[in-house]
Amino acid sequence: MSADVIPLRPRGEPSLAPLLALTASGMNAVNAIILDRMQSEIPLIPALAGHLIAGGGKRLRPMLTIAGAALCDYQGTRHHKLAAAVEFIHTATLLHDDVVDGSDLRRGRETANIVYGNPATVLVGDFLFTRSFELMVEDGSLKVLKILSRASSVIAEGEVDQLTAQRRIETSEEHYLSIIGSKTAALFAAATRIAAVVAERSEAEEAALDAFGRNLGIAFQLVDDAIDYDSEAAEMGKGKGDDFREGKMTLPVILAYARGSAEERGFWQEAIAGFRSEEADLAHAVTLIERHDTVSATRERARHFAQRAIDAIAGFPAGPARSALAEAAEFAVARRY
Repeated sequence: MSADVIPLRPRGEPSLAPLLALTASGMNAVNAIILDRMQSEIPLIPALAGHLIAGGGKRLRPMLTIAGAALCDYQGTRHHKLAAAVEFIHTATLLHDDVVDGSDLRRGRETANIVYGNPATVLVGDFLFTRSFELMVEDGSLKVLKILSRASSVIAEGEVDQLTAQRRIETSEEHYLSIIGSKTAALFAAATRIAAVVAERSEAEEAALDAFGRNLGIAFQLVDDAIDYDSEAAEMGKGKGDDFREGKMTLPVILAYARGSAEERGFWQEAIAGFRSEEADLAHAVTLIERHDTVSATRERARHFAQRAIDAIAGFPAGPARSALAEAAEFAVARRY
């Protein structure tokens, strides 16, 4: 593939609107599959799954599968079920994450674990995982099954890695990037790569879409972690400072700790260990992060990965699909929620 240069938008607000327009028809089919496959004779299952799904969300991962298929000029419908499988994997991980983190808000609503309890939430997450694998098997491609099952395994490894790194002040930037590369970027990469597989495109094009998704996923998570110290809870739909209270070593904190004075580093050591978790401590943490401008530094790193994502698809023909995917990468960096 010959590559074009696709620079990040120099000005103006990027939007998901082009991606939403490109994928609207396909996502209608995907949403119908999701609604059908979340049903069960056990009433609690669709009720709990529906609580999270009805809470909104961008459905970005399945949209990437639909958009990737458009980029590859795929004319079939196999990718609809696979996009639904991707969303089920993501939804299952959200349910499990909220239990692990003890979260009480997601997208501005009470989490399923608060409404239905931890045991039911974990088990319904397991149910959604099984639904995703049923959809993969129905597709019949061992290659697709390998990509998505491997991504599921890597996501779980990343979540365990993050858990073991929690409250460890010595967590490095390299380790942090490894964690988010697994727990977030792996599914983005798989979601885009399978589009090239169903379209029967070359290994090089598969790798290009994988690289797009992987770099976009890292950028997306970097911005999520910046937002935790940068936006109001009402704006982003979760409690501001959740990462701080949970002792998560995200990049804004890693950089603030590295750049801080001895006194500041002492504060971070106590805070990440769980001894400084009051509102006044969170306010002080935000002050230190602002002092060392680490939210901006985190967003700048996200911008770097977004550009890598855009560069990865430069060899595909110019057109609405490539433009929509490139603008989605820009949006991932610029968003405030």
